[in-house]
Amino acid sequence: MRPMRGQPLLQPRSGAAAGTAFPLLIDGQWRAARGGAWFAAHDPYGETDWGRIAEADAADVDDAVQAAARAFADGRWSGRLAAERARCLFRLADLIERDAEALVRQQIFENGKLIAEMRPGMAAVAGDCRFFAGLAETHNGATVPPSRPGFTTLTLREPVGVVAAITPWNTPLGLLAWKLFPALAAGNTVVIKPSEVTPTSTLLLAELLREAGIPDGVVNVVTGGAPTGAALVAHPGVAKIAFTGSTATGQAIAAEAARRSARVTLELGGKSPNIIFADADLDRAVNGVMAGIFAASGQSCMAGSRVLVQASVYERVCAMLAERGDRMLAGDPLDPASQLGPLASRAQLQKVLGYFAIAAHEGLRCIAGGRRLERPGYFVAPTVYQDVPPDSRIAREEIFGPVAAMIRFDDEDEAVRLANDTRYGLAAGVWTEDLRRAHRMLHRIRAGTIWVNNYRVIGHTLPFGGYGQSGIGREMGAAALDAYTELKSVWIDLGNEVEFKAGRTEDGDGL
Repeated sequence: MRPMRGQPLLQPRSGAAAGTAFPLLIDGQWRAARGGAWFAAHDPYGETDWGRIAEADAADVDDAVQAAARAFADGRWSGRLAAERARCLFRLADLIERDAEALVRQQIFENGKLIAEMRPGMAAVAGDCRFFAGLAETHNGATVPPSRPGFTTLTLREPVGVVAAITPWNTPLGLLAWKLFPALAAGNTVVIKPSEVTPTSTLLLAELLREAGIPDGVVNVVTGGAPTGAALVAHPGVAKIAFTGSTATGQAIAAEAARRSARVTLELGGKSPNIIFADADLDRAVNGVMAGIFAASGQSCMAGSRVLVQASVYERVCAMLAERGDRMLAGDPLDPASQLGPLASRAQLQKVLGYFAIAAHEGLRCIAGGRRLERPGYFVAPTVYQDVPPDSRIAREEIFGPVAAMIRFDDEDEAVRLANDTRYGLAAGVWTEDLRRAHRMLHRIRAGTIWVNNYRVIGHTLPFGGYGQSGIGREMGAAALDAYTELKSVWIDLGNEVEFKAGRTEDGDGL
């Protein structure tokens, strides 16, 4: 049942090995689920099932968490020198680069994302791994000036324990990297629960761990749907949960984590504004809007789905975006010439089509798209709605499809008000040639990431996360490693005589 190293786990479109079974990875062993349940792997481009994936139940989840807990307790990973952990991660980055094409294609077979996006995305995963490998050797506490005489005081950073990494289907390995690599760099052990839409690419990556020198049990993978994830979140052996996905699911995870004081990092939804002022380079701005909402078929948490345009150029921008959206080439995700891939699943297709019905019911004016493409695969046309009321569902709810809501504004104050009129706060774009305006806007907009004259550019040196219902905490950047550690304060007595007094010690405040 062990997948083949260094090759795509299967070629779904060839018809060969269509019944291949994909097991769980627990304590270094590939095994079926205890209950014997399986679910189907599905290709959104070919609309075909191409494999069977083990569906973990609560007993399997318990096995995985117990394996991770044993691996943490015996120090086989956390007890290694930071330099040794770093060497393993540097080796893992090399292996990711070696097998990059297999990892790219496996994700495409799962979610239909374009190879033109997945190849640079996979290079970024290797870069992320090297970044956190380097941090593993330099991450430290601090020596702190004591607040009382006769002491040396310092802080230590120690791993939290077992980390549950729950990942989405839109960027399976990229968003796993944001959790797995800092968790490992800090010395934690991990149980991964990938999306049931895209689990096999995670299994392929996990297969490289032993070759990189990471001991058995340090990383475990349980596959399945919502019940599998719920069992993992509720498990008392999990010290921290790192989740990327919908706001509703993230809120449920936060509630369960609060019940037992587990740590969380949550990267959730967005309804991000992309703001175009009249003085912007409109040609570049419209291309930036396309990158923000049509790239990845709009299936991105940071999608610039609300396009705010100053009134004097509003009609022109709407026409430019609609015309360019209509010309996008939908095609095979494996073809580098394709500009639009399918939605990742039948369920996501139905969700987006449902929003087209909502827009029709709301009486919105559709100037491009608004329909499923008449071809095989879960394709919908790049869609532009003009003159969208800010309180409409199309303007307020995360659709997760290539759907732009065009909203007009008159001046800077109105642009800020509209941009911040959302329960989310993940990202924003500002297009202007006025440097002073750009600086004013980036201070006034409440969002975790703001681009000026660009959109949807990210990298491991800067943190990523959001305000409001877009999440809790930040991923990436040097500070991300802190989120996978506990901070310990240390007081070293240099020879003081301690006299006990009710409520306090000498020179110290009582608590």
